[in-house]
Amino acid sequence: MSTVQTSFWVVALLVVLAVAFDFMNGFHDAANSIATVVSTGVLKPQQAIVFAAFFNIVAIFVFHLSVAATIGKGIVQPGVVDHHVVFGALIGAIFWNLVTWWWGIPSSSSHALIGGIVGAVIAKSGASSLIASGVWKTVLFIFVSPVLGFLLGALLMVVVANVFRHASPLKVDNLFRRLQLVSAGLYSLGHGGNDAQKTIGIIWMLLIASGYAAANSAMPPSWVIWCCYIAIGLGTMFGGWRIVKTMGQRITKLKPVGGFCAETGGAITLFLATALGIPVSTTHTITGAIVGVGSVRRAATVRWGLAGNIVWAWIFTIPASAFVAAVFYAVGLWLFD
Repeated sequence: MSTVQTSFWVVALLVVLAVAFDFMNGFHDAANSIATVVSTGVLKPQQAIVFAAFFNIVAIFVFHLSVAATIGKGIVQPGVVDHHVVFGALIGAIFWNLVTWWWGIPSSSSHALIGGIVGAVIAKSGASSLIASGVWKTVLFIFVSPVLGFLLGALLMVVVANVFRHASPLKVDNLFRRLQLVSAGLYSLGHGGNDAQKTIGIIWMLLIASGYAAANSAMPPSWVIWCCYIAIGLGTMFGGWRIVKTMGQRITKLKPVGGFCAETGGAITLFLATALGIPVSTTHTITGAIVGVGSVRRAATVRWGLAGNIVWAWIFTIPASAFVAAVFYAVGLWLFD
């Protein structure tokens, strides 16, 4: 087999691995889109996953590829990425997703991928090969997105409570059962728009590094975009029920009005971050929003011990995936050369 053929098949293998990560991202983060609407009983689980997957894919027509550009060109200095780096990054991210899914811990697929890229790049050529502004922007939003989700979810809950203070509980419940379909759709749209673009970005990075796309190209190939949006939608359809239970019921009990406020607050945060080209964690965002809604009702209704465990998982995500990525970068040197 010639060198060109070998190079093509290595790139093809890594594209398949990236699409598998994207599928897993949808599977792992399905809870972010559907946990509230399932736990409040507005939709049955089977209905909710099809509903969320549909909006995941529809996001292709709504958002510009700002997040993909950040991942593809804004994290690592030009000329540093090769197929070994991409291999290490993807294995690091997939490893952490599997571990947290198995234990039912809502963690960030986004930050696992960022950690994977950082770990593999540092293993290859040191921290100086990273673009500091891109990395720190992402790290900053580890804290900003859940706080913003918390504040918006809490604010919406306060506003709704005041607007409907004289309405009967039954009337409010019936109204927000319908409105929650809108908020869940918006959140799923934001989930697809931000998360699918992260995989688009790493495939774009790979294609540029391997010479299959021009470094100055304004957009990745259209087949990459469609593959990633469809993969995340299919992943959502398979669901991640261990995490759905944690997000929907174990952090705090939700009613339709609370689900609406949490999803709307989270959706606003995701739309803003995607417009700014910032890869954020949909998990962090919706968790913050759910906690915000629960704390308005009564702080004691939030299971702060469980929320604390989730925060520890967030803290370890980037270093854990970075370590695994660095190890598999070295494995990739042996495997592909």
